[in-house]
Amino acid sequence: MLIPVPGSPEELAAFAALQAQLAHVYERVSHDPRSEHLVVVVPSLSMDKRELEKITGAHHYEERLLFFLMLLRRPRTRVLFLTSQAINPTVVDYYLHLLSGVPTSHARKRLMLMDCSDAGNEPLSGKVLSRPRMLKRIRSVIGKHETAHMVCFNSSKLERTLAVQLGIPLYANDPSLLDLGTKSGCRETFAEAGILFPDGFARLQSSNDITEALAALKSRHPDMRRAVVKLNDGFSGEGNALFYFDGIDAASASDLESQIRAKLPNLQFEAAFETWESFEVKYEDMGGIVEQFVEGKVKRSPSSQCRVNAVGGAQPISTHDQVLGGPSGQVFMGCTFPADEAYRLDIQDAGMRVAEVLAAKGVLGRFATDFVSVPNSDGSWKHYAIEVNLRKGGTTHPFLTLRFLTDGNYDPMTGEFFAQNGNPKYYYASDTLQSDQYKGLSPDDLIDIAVYHDLHFHASTERGVVFHLMGALSEFGKLGVVCIGDNLQQAQFIHKRTRNVLDEEVVPVSPPASDEG
Repeated sequence: MLIPVPGSPEELAAFAALQAQLAHVYERVSHDPRSEHLVVVVPSLSMDKRELEKITGAHHYEERLLFFLMLLRRPRTRVLFLTSQAINPTVVDYYLHLLSGVPTSHARKRLMLMDCSDAGNEPLSGKVLSRPRMLKRIRSVIGKHETAHMVCFNSSKLERTLAVQLGIPLYANDPSLLDLGTKSGCRETFAEAGILFPDGFARLQSSNDITEALAALKSRHPDMRRAVVKLNDGFSGEGNALFYFDGIDAASASDLESQIRAKLPNLQFEAAFETWESFEVKYEDMGGIVEQFVEGKVKRSPSSQCRVNAVGGAQPISTHDQVLGGPSGQVFMGCTFPADEAYRLDIQDAGMRVAEVLAAKGVLGRFATDFVSVPNSDGSWKHYAIEVNLRKGGTTHPFLTLRFLTDGNYDPMTGEFFAQNGNPKYYYASDTLQSDQYKGLSPDDLIDIAVYHDLHFHASTERGVVFHLMGALSEFGKLGVVCIGDNLQQAQFIHKRTRNVLDEEVVPVSPPASDEG
């Protein structure tokens, strides 16, 4: 097999030819769920390693894409799931038992697992590409399958090369368009879509650029208290930092810049262990933006999820209200579905305007547009677009989990999700159910606790908890949950009860008192 050099014109041409096959695959599979279908899942976190280090247990985030195992409900669909390290068999069993209407044994025969036995911080796609024998085994599974395709967490040059070497199309964004998902690219997209976004400056590359942008913003908005400085490729809010204008009283433009420059090392970082020295190096490497920090006594952070399908059609998928934390409330902690009724359709409309711009540029797959929203005096809301995530994010797997479990549908006319029985469904989802007391709990322990306390998801009622990130539990005390209910209050109660149960179960038991005097 003649393998083109990564990034070469030959590879780009081969990738374009493979991508042209996606429309055929999409049409065949969407019109006939019983058709033969092979999905190669490569949940590689192909991102800046320095930013990934900020995420506790980041290498276990490959497990977030295990919801793709629910595709095995289709009787002739096969799934090949690749990972850096082997997944605990209990975790695999857990997902297979969530399948309704399909015997576990039948699904298991159509599931293939391969791992690299490599816990290093290299992205999974890079690990696979460096293993010729593994590539050969994957190709033998693919064979001449006409409807095989690859899915991933985010697409980079590594995923493009892997798709070409496997000879199958990639259902994800073309890596050549990744700039559209940077913080700078987002601002340009928002302007083209004609939606509101914070005043600021993009395509910055140095501390001097930051200084000049902050000074210009302050000159435009004299009452501005703070601005946000963002790395172009930061994610989950961990690449953000706040600049406070407190104490700056400049008599001239040059004096203003001088005072700002002196205060730059005092940026308030969202990431716990970030420093000005490390941040400056990354900023010079990847660039970034400076923009107004949206102020408000009451603030929300809704998000609109859309998709551009394989034939180029932009579609609304869902809306969420994000649950944020961190020093200034910019770090993603979880989400609730759907977004507040007061503005969910407005958010959906703004997200679709972004989606149409991106679709016209050739973007493919799922993505989310995040907003910061503040109330107006008349009770309406003002929504500032903040960023576009051209990847599967923290809102992707909860929604697809709900859809696969219930066979329901999202109604874009109301912004709600309805199960097959017509009942609306809601959820509270989080990747950050975490405590040092949870360390040492195995997936078997977790499932035992969930069954004993009746926390697990019930297919009959379509309520309960679906766990993920179970591999991170023993080492990091970290767990992900999707708490599904018939209304938001019920979903939030299930989440609170889950935390309470886990906290109670890990309380140390005191040894019995000794009878010896």
